[in-house]
This record gives sequence, structure tokens and C-alpha cells, in this order.
Amino acid sequence: MSICGQCNGWIWLPLWALLLSFPSLNGSGQSSKALTENRPDYTLHVPVNEISLTFHAFDDKGAPLTHLTVPDLTLWDSGKRQNRIVMLRSYENLPIRAGFLFDTSASMSGYLNINRSILLMYASRLLRKGVDRAFVMQFEEEPLMRQNWTNNAANIAAGAAAIARRTDRLPLTALFDTLYTTCRDQWVRGDGDVTGNFILLFTDGEDDASHVYLSEAVDMCQRARTAIYAITNMPKSPFSDGQKTLETLAHESGGRVFFHPRGAKIWQDLQMIEAEQRNEYRLVYKPSPFRADGDFHRIRLECSVKGARIMTRSGYYAFARR
Repeated sequence: MSICGQCNGWIWLPLWALLLSFPSLNGSGQSSKALTENRPDYTLHVPVNEISLTFHAFDDKGAPLTHLTVPDLTLWDSGKRQNRIVMLRSYENLPIRAGFLFDTSASMSGYLNINRSILLMYASRLLRKGVDRAFVMQFEEEPLMRQNWTNNAANIAAGAAAIARRTDRLPLTALFDTLYTTCRDQWVRGDGDVTGNFILLFTDGEDDASHVYLSEAVDMCQRARTAIYAITNMPKSPFSDGQKTLETLAHESGGRVFFHPRGAKIWQDLQMIEAEQRNEYRLVYKPSPFRADGDFHRIRLECSVKGARIMTRSGYYAFARR
């Protein structure tokens, strides 16, 4: 069973399994053993209305809480309390799958060196060789892979060194398109691995060239179970539309925005990402009622353990799956 990170996941049932369940359909007289040995490569797709939710839990000192149970949690979906939790599982010390995305548009060119240094700090001090994997990508109007998936810090450093502005492209930025295609193409659904997935995004949040909407980019990141952590090099401002976009992306995917990182604060921010992504819970529930209406359904998850702090995405877009 592969459960979609959104709504309308799929149960994948081989056709031979259905034939075994209905012997009258097997007119050839083959035995069950013979049938399984010659089973055809067909599958039947059956939609199920389930939501898969990744969340992180910490005590009042910031240490991960790793032994929560269903009675410890209270879940709301669009303001309605949910009682049909079908799975809750805790994962500790997870391997990391990280994407480092650099906005190389003109407005970000002056921050390239400091952002490279942040990436190198993560790769040299936190990436576990043989366990974690990461890639390096830059984007303006189109994304460009500078270092594909690797577990080698030297390769990541080489990818970071290769990042540069592309003078052969229009001076446009397609942030939403980049996030959409990256989550779709780099994190394979249903591959069986349980990993801490995140994008560390270096950008000011401006987008003037995307074909997909912000909501569609968020939806794809949610389905890939990939949190967005954004680093913006400017101080926080209530007047910046780009920063508002980054806060939406981070909040709805279960990540954070770090503003104007400097000195020791950079290391503290990276350690925070590390703690959150190494330890997580997967919760699956059947929303009641379920409606594939395309709207944003807000999730609220609370914990009864004293001092507990829960971090998760804020909700999901209930797009009907084609």
C-alpha cells in the first residue's frame, strides 16, 4: 500500500491477486501456485481518501519527543475534530535527503558568497557520509542542477563553487516552478525509504516567471513530504511581499524562514533544521467528511503532554487526483 501525502492515495493491487480472490474468474484451471508464477504485470488502482501527515514533536527544552501515542494527540481538519487516525509511527535518527536551491537572479547576486558558506558549513559539519544525500541546484527562469544526489561533502562543495549567474537567460525568476518540479522529480513517491526530506532555499522570495501557482508548489512539496527552509539575507520586513511568500511556503510545508543570518546564528539555525529532520512522526488519518474540492484544508495538531511543542504543515490542498 502506498499512501499519498495528500488526499486520494492509491492501493496497488496486482491483477493476479484479484484473480486468486475470485477462483471462478480463473477458467484455465491453473493452480494458485502456477498462476502466481505466471502473473501478468498489471495493477488495479483503487483510490482511498487518506491524509498522510509528517510532524515533529519537542519538549520544553527542545529535545525530541519520541514516544507519543494516539491518545496524546488531538487533530482538527478544517475546524472539525478527527477521530479516524489509522496509523501513527515514530522515526528516530533518520537519514537526510536535502536539496540546496540557490536563487541566482540579479537581486541575489550580492549574497552568493555568504550563502555558499552556509551550504559548506552544513555539508562539512552535519552531512553524514554514507547515510545522507544531497544535491545542489541553482535557478532563475529555469533550474540548473550543479551537483546531483551525492553523499560526499567535497562533491557538494564543488557544486556550490559552480553556481554562477547565467547571462544567456532572461532576467526572470521562476521560484514556484522550480519548487514544483524539484519536489516532483527529486523525491520519488512510494520508494519505501523513510527519510528527513527538506529544501534549503536561498532566495528573496520574488517570483515573476512561474506558470504554476503558489498553492500548486505547496501541494507538490506536501505530497513529496518535503519541508521548505528558506534563508533570506535581508532583515525581516512587514512590507516585503517576497518574505510573505517565503513564510507561506515554510509554514504550509512544515519548515521555517531564517532572516538575515549572521555569525553564530547561522550554526544555530542549521542545528535546528538537523534536529527537526532527524526525528519525525508519520500520522495517517481519514478525514471526516472528505471533499476533493480543491480548497485549502487547515490542519491543527495538538499534544496533551505538558510542555510539548508540535511542528507540522498547516494544511493541504484537496485537489482531485487525475
